[in-house]
Amino acid sequence: MKKNKVYLTLQNGKVFEGFRFGAVGDVVGELVFTTGMTGYLETLTDPSYYGQIVTQTFPLIGNYGVIPEDFESRKPWVSAYIVREVCDYPSNFRSEGTLNDYLEKSGIVGVYGIDTRELTRIVRETGVMNACISSKPLKDFETLKKYRVTNAVKSVTCSEVKEYGDRASARWTVAVWDFGCKKNIIRELLKRDCAVLRVPAFYTAEQILGLNPDGVMLTNGPGDPEENTGIIEELKKLAGKKPIFGICLGHQLFALAMGGKTAKMKYGHRGANQPVKKLDTGRVYISSPFKTPNSTRATTTIIAIRFTQKNLFCRKEKNSFIVIILSVIWGKDNVNRRQYKISLLIFNVEVQLIFAF
Repeated sequence: MKKNKVYLTLQNGKVFEGFRFGAVGDVVGELVFTTGMTGYLETLTDPSYYGQIVTQTFPLIGNYGVIPEDFESRKPWVSAYIVREVCDYPSNFRSEGTLNDYLEKSGIVGVYGIDTRELTRIVRETGVMNACISSKPLKDFETLKKYRVTNAVKSVTCSEVKEYGDRASARWTVAVWDFGCKKNIIRELLKRDCAVLRVPAFYTAEQILGLNPDGVMLTNGPGDPEENTGIIEELKKLAGKKPIFGICLGHQLFALAMGGKTAKMKYGHRGANQPVKKLDTGRVYISSPFKTPNSTRATTTIIAIRFTQKNLFCRKEKNSFIVIILSVIWGKDNVNRRQYKISLLIFNVEVQLIFAF
């Protein structure tokens, strides 16, 4: 691979020099990192990374090539991709090409030859910041400072209802509300004898209820949860009508619909293989956490909270528990108050839920 120098300029003024791979171009995005040792194809094609420049902390990326069966969506969604070393000669019986060729065909800018350990330390200590990848040293920092990830869910959601499985023979039918759905969510539901109706993010509560599903799944997705005001209003209408389960962005949106607030975390948490122990049985689950926002306050009244699981990777007790909310009362006044039984599971070591009693 020919070495073409490129500059990575951070919002705080720090500049790294590296080399290009993938597509050629200049790009601005939100700089984040992920700690997964494998799964780079899932990372690239996860819609939750829309608008972000993703750094892999593991030093060698691309060694098992490109395997379309492992994609989480139809295309890569990252704004750019940074690695320490990229493999030019992958070895895997399922591989259909190199990472360099895949990113080039997909129009994704890649950078290698950067000290990703130092870059990760900067983000951990300073917090998530914007960055620019350019062929020449950056002189104008205004565009870099003003960059925001916007219209994220609108950009990644499906455009029409899609059906998976046989609804006539399936035990349940689940409406998957697509805010940036990963294919594995649908695969896992199909394994559990569910027919899946994947609906666009712009669907209303009335339209979803018109499909008559047995339950509604709120998916992962990118961007600021508070930006999705229309979806939040529709969730209020849907609450109590059907069983609802949310992960990632979907979980945050439901919290907002119930009167909660979100605040951006310092650098979020993205990775894989985080052990989570279920306290009543001792069973350990392996989770893949991803989240940036933090639920901070709520106008809901909490009737019962039970700590059911503990993250074994996290050493700080205040960050180590996963919360199941058993029952809440939603509403600020006695006239509009409604009571729901809600089960919420958060496989995430960084998210803290702080409620106003």
